[in-house]
Amino acid sequence: MIHTLTSRDLRKEISGQKIDWNQIKNSEPSKPLIGQERALKALEFGIGNKRGGFNIYVSGYPGSGKSKAVNHFLEEKAKLETTPGDWCYVNNFQDSFYPKKLKLPNGDGQTFKVEIQQLISEIQKMLINAFESKEYHDKKEQIIEEFRQKEKELFQKIHNKAHENNFTVTRTPIEILVIPTDAQGAPLSDEKFNKLNKKERDQILAKQSELKDELFHLIQKNREVERESNKSLFLLDESIASYAIDTLLKELQNKYKDFEDVLLHLFEIKKDIISNLHDFLKASIQQEGPSYKQEISFQKYEVNVITDNTELSGAPIVLELNPTLTNLFGKLEHESYMGTLITNFTLIRGGSLHKANGGYLIIPLKDLLFSYFSWDSLKRALKNNEIVIEDAREQFGIISAKSLKPEPIPLDIQVILIGSPRWYYLLYELDEDFKELFKVKAEFDTAMDYSLKNIQDFAGVTYKIQRENDLFPINDQAMGRLIEHASRMAEDREKISIKFREIRDILHEADHYTRLSKMKEIDARHIDQAIEARYFRSNLIQEKINELIKKGRLMIDLKEPKVGQINGISILDLGDISFGKPNKITASIASGKVGLVDIEREAKLSGPIHTKGTLILQGYLLEKYGQDNPVSLYASLVFEQSYSEIDGDSASCAELFALLSCLADLPINQGIAVTGSINQKGELQPVGAINQKIEGFFEVCNQNGLNGNQGVIIPKPNVDNLMLKKEVVLAVEQGLFSIWAIDTVDDGLEIITGFPAGIRLKGGSFSINSVHYRVDERIRELNANVIPSSGRNQKEEYLTI
Repeated sequence: MIHTLTSRDLRKEISGQKIDWNQIKNSEPSKPLIGQERALKALEFGIGNKRGGFNIYVSGYPGSGKSKAVNHFLEEKAKLETTPGDWCYVNNFQDSFYPKKLKLPNGDGQTFKVEIQQLISEIQKMLINAFESKEYHDKKEQIIEEFRQKEKELFQKIHNKAHENNFTVTRTPIEILVIPTDAQGAPLSDEKFNKLNKKERDQILAKQSELKDELFHLIQKNREVERESNKSLFLLDESIASYAIDTLLKELQNKYKDFEDVLLHLFEIKKDIISNLHDFLKASIQQEGPSYKQEISFQKYEVNVITDNTELSGAPIVLELNPTLTNLFGKLEHESYMGTLITNFTLIRGGSLHKANGGYLIIPLKDLLFSYFSWDSLKRALKNNEIVIEDAREQFGIISAKSLKPEPIPLDIQVILIGSPRWYYLLYELDEDFKELFKVKAEFDTAMDYSLKNIQDFAGVTYKIQRENDLFPINDQAMGRLIEHASRMAEDREKISIKFREIRDILHEADHYTRLSKMKEIDARHIDQAIEARYFRSNLIQEKINELIKKGRLMIDLKEPKVGQINGISILDLGDISFGKPNKITASIASGKVGLVDIEREAKLSGPIHTKGTLILQGYLLEKYGQDNPVSLYASLVFEQSYSEIDGDSASCAELFALLSCLADLPINQGIAVTGSINQKGELQPVGAINQKIEGFFEVCNQNGLNGNQGVIIPKPNVDNLMLKKEVVLAVEQGLFSIWAIDTVDDGLEIITGFPAGIRLKGGSFSINSVHYRVDERIRELNANVIPSSGRNQKEEYLTI
């Protein structure tokens, strides 16, 4: 059936709707997002469900409101949750290459850091005062004096014995000597010693050896006494230091009595100070002097706060727009010292995972995948529930200098990835971990049904955008025009696009034109001006193509009917805009057994879908004309002046019309363009970008002069997609341009040829003087011209298409 469309069929206008715009304008939208019930239910279920891999993938195209909806739900959920604690890194006194983690209540991280700084400062002062006190010096002198007395008693005995045996004991800086003496007590010289007889010399040497052995044992015993004395001094220092430190630690130990890690760290601080008491005191004393040159660093007692949730109320929400490995997991910074790079636990820096720990982390998937090691490291962190700070050089396998290995921090987080549907399906198919770690999919649509309720919701959101961006007020006509354009954006007049990013951009441009016109509100003219200006900035290529057509360089016939030639319409998509471009399609036939040749395919300029459309043509011809007669011919189809790849099947109907025109020897009205795909039964199927195709052909006709015989044939199912520009609708109203909607190939044949398509009669033939009859007769003539090879059946020799 042929449907000649009227102006009412070409565009759906909102002017007839009874809507109280003022009421909508003065009320806040009741929903955070409209037309996204499926996605909102998924977010309601998923957000807060942090266990078992129920992380969320938010799927949708740009401008569908994904980020806004996620932020809304997170803010509502996060403020009801418990604020997570602070995480810190402290020195590992057993092995400084493996810093330890500490968890503290939220806000206590910085407090603990200051408390430790004050503690060390107070310990320095208290120890200096304690070790400079008179009581300490008296106890120390007492221990030293006792040692001296014992040492004196030990050596007095050996001195007396040596004197009795004419020897003297002399101590030098490097040794203790036992020297024989004469009767007067003077050291015996070598000359005198040599004058003695052998017996006397042997007696002296034997006695000297005996005294030396006894002296050696005394020295050993003295060393034991000295060690006991040193131990007493150390115990004295330890007891004084321990008492001073315990006095200062008691307050912190009481405050953090429920935190075993903190208590252990405080004990380690005390133990390290006592173990290095001399160096600690020396550095403390030098630190107070005017020419201070610190020999040891008190840095090892500091606290490095990785996450500070002091100002946070509820669970954290972190948006990481640059998800590199270091931005997500943190890093180890280095300092230059004496020409080399060094690091320590105070140079550990946290990442987004640390900041979002206990809450939610939002990441754009595309940026995550394009960052080296980030995706694999994130999956590993989610599977192991811990944050490991890694060096990227190790991931590359580069041998680096020895570095720190901070203790992993437990991870309690929900990750929300935002990306396109394509990325979701690719990861779901190719990454086995993805489906286990991201079990919740929140899919955002780009359009909603055209209903009174949805129109009101759309207007409410639009008014909110206008208020938030401080734009001029939108009058009723402008709002109606925006809704009409939203239907065109959805490519369905029974739908409304909810790509509010594009709507917002149009409002900003309309606001600019309102300001230029010195008006106080945005009206429909400003909306139209903004839409047309956006298109005009990008359609230079379209204008150049139309100019070539007008000059005859791109040969598009619009007037004289021609056999085997028709105008199809293709779509050129430039990214920001797409437009329709007429294409001359020609067919030629001859006797032969080659079949149907698609020149585009033979030249490798045809995509797979276009090739499929050509094969469908073959199926149609065989079923229509090959029931009682073999189909044997040579036929070729080509897009004239086409030098790039062609894909899609929306020209298959036009190709069939050109071929049937050639077979029936019936001219086609060149002022009529055709778009639509067909199936093997000759039924027309809908195609995309129908508005752009009609408007593209209309502009070519308009620049060459409308004559009332021009128009476009479209599939009947595409009628609901029509939201044409007003100039096209006006031309149809004035009878200068026509648009027909058809269901089958037969309907279209009657329009383009002026002849009835024809029906198959009981005898198998078609009704006389119809298109199909002429085609069938022509095929029989071509079959008769085919000469079969000898010895073979003629019917077997015919090559079907």
